Amino acid sequence: MNAPLHQEPVNADKTMELLWSRVRQRGDLPGFSKVVSAILGAMRGDDDREFNMTRTVLQDPALTQKVLRLANSAMYSVFGQGINTVSKAVMVLGTEAIGHLALGLKLVDGLSAASSESANARAEMQKAVLAGHIARQLASSASSRDAEEAVVCSMLHSLGRMMVSFYLSDRWQLVLEHCARTGAGEDAGAQAILGLNLDEVGRRAARHWGLPAAVVETMHDMPARKPEEPLDHKDWLIAMSTVSTRCSGLLASNDDNADIEIQLAALAADYADMLGIDPSQMLSAFDAAQRKAVTEDAVVIRQRRRTDLEAKPEPEPEPVKLGKPADAAALLTRGVADLRGALPTASSGQLLTMALETVHQGLGFSRTIAFLRDREKSRYAVNIYFGEGLQDLLAQLMFSDAYQPDVFHAALANDKMIFVENAQNSAFASKLPRWWRDALPTVRSFTVLPLTLNRQPVGFIYGDWDMDRPPAKIEQAEVVPLNELRTLIVRGLERRRAAEPAWTRNIL
Repeated sequence: MNAPLHQEPVNADKTMELLWSRVRQRGDLPGFSKVVSAILGAMRGDDDREFNMTRTVLQDPALTQKVLRLANSAMYSVFGQGINTVSKAVMVLGTEAIGHLALGLKLVDGLSAASSESANARAEMQKAVLAGHIARQLASSASSRDAEEAVVCSMLHSLGRMMVSFYLSDRWQLVLEHCARTGAGEDAGAQAILGLNLDEVGRRAARHWGLPAAVVETMHDMPARKPEEPLDHKDWLIAMSTVSTRCSGLLASNDDNADIEIQLAALAADYADMLGIDPSQMLSAFDAAQRKAVTEDAVVIRQRRRTDLEAKPEPEPEPVKLGKPADAAALLTRGVADLRGALPTASSGQLLTMALETVHQGLGFSRTIAFLRDREKSRYAVNIYFGEGLQDLLAQLMFSDAYQPDVFHAALANDKMIFVENAQNSAFASKLPRWWRDALPTVRSFTVLPLTLNRQPVGFIYGDWDMDRPPAKIEQAEVVPLNELRTLIVRGLERRRAAEPAWTRNIL
């Protein structure tokens, strides 16, 4: 009989080389999409972090709805209810919290999608999803503002196991066989077969993807102990992800129901002091997490004594249809309410981002752009924007502030909103400037919302519908909130002109 593969000398680097070759063949672990990279980039960026995070979330309609739903949940009620825009969620909860929240939601989607690959991979992915739900409930019990960071850390606590089971399923089977034959633990089995333990696989993968250092540093278990003083932030995250992962493993096991209850109670008692949560609260959080996992992510959990875990799943959000929403006026009104509420404390940049998102989402525009006047260069140019394909057009989207007989200067000179229903009409071509026609030849309809301060135009909000979207118009019911939106932005600019950063100071 031939000697088994795992008796040959094993090199950790060769294992990782094999892992990445499999990744290249099959594609990155679902969830680590372009959106995830953009989320991480926005979290790491120094400039315009709030706007970049808002724009990144808005690029994914399903993620947008989930972020808003979670931001308005009971967990965040201490920060106020009625968050209607992602930009307000970012402003209120912070870029880090929204970044971790969005990252966690994308990972849930990706890990759930991966569950069809194999039985082992499906089991690992579902345990990771469940661990995230457990962490969120535990962090809520602890009244921690770091809940979303704890969720991401808990979901990725077992990244090594997920990577090996997903991409190295043949090696994973050898690890399991080694453990069964020798009685060794998984880490010892992985060391023998792979040349490194599962935690190290996870850490190497996380570093390769550029995940935050705080997440990488939590990828190991913390033994239970009686702390002499409260844990620091890093150790709290490690303890939280350890408990969440162990709890998830217990709930997914085939052990006897009564035995699981005993082990869960012991787990809660062991870590309660470390986490600063009462054991009874921890047990309640475990139960609440199971319900969430079953109803929201269809995670399969072995039936426990509580039969009410089999609740019917909540319906998924309706897919966002391209074009103007049927409830545009209501969406605009809610966005303006966010803007009005933020006016006393928000910066001009935050107000402008919130206004731009309100217009973009409320009217379902193809693209929405804030043009601001640069007095030093005597021109209008793009400041912030939503919509695809604009990055490459920024150099074209600028024009002189000297008056020209076109629709844009007319709107600015008269401080009146203008809507052009058919920009493709040849009879109207003379009123459209060349820069606009060259940069945006596919636009059917557009609107211009001028912003005037002390009788001087300082910029405008532009939004359009491409020809690939259903024909639409700006109705009278939508003009009212749009005009209030203009008023609020100008009021915010006026209040803050003496204390703004350079990018806004030169427009006033």
